[in-house]
Amino acid sequence: MTEIKIRPIQQRDNKEVAKMIRHVLIEQGAPKVGTAYEDKATDQLFETYQKERSEYFVLLEGDRILGSAGISPLDNGDPKVCELQKMYLDPSARGRGMGNQMMQKCLSFAKAQGFEVCYIETLPGMKAAQKLYQKTGFEYISERLGDTGHYSCTIFMKKQLNP
Repeated sequence: MTEIKIRPIQQRDNKEVAKMIRHVLIEQGAPKVGTAYEDKATDQLFETYQKERSEYFVLLEGDRILGSAGISPLDNGDPKVCELQKMYLDPSARGRGMGNQMMQKCLSFAKAQGFEVCYIETLPGMKAAQKLYQKTGFEYISERLGDTGHYSCTIFMKKQLNP
């Protein structure tokens, strides 16, 4: 059994993570405009998350990156609200509990940073992702929070982090 581990992104991971994210978006039939597909940050995730109260994690099986997700303050939002960003899992990682492991790592980091609410945007067709978010306590909300720039993402959810 190959070891599964989650660690902060390193600069050398940028290219492989961007490739995995775009592969998942294409596989999911997601639009390329108004999503992470065209987001310049997708190619520079290590650099993008070198700011206060932010971290981007990669999920590895052996030395192969099978998933990634990040936590960062919500742009133009309440400082008590963070955003779960760019959470993607390679098809080979799904249905194995890895999404839940990644979610727990991100939410633990968010709580440690003093955030009270975690927000996420996703695409309507990403039903499996929404199911995971619901299972971990996220609830649907009717309006967008902050300014993510991902206008194609029309499903909004949030979770209270305080006990």
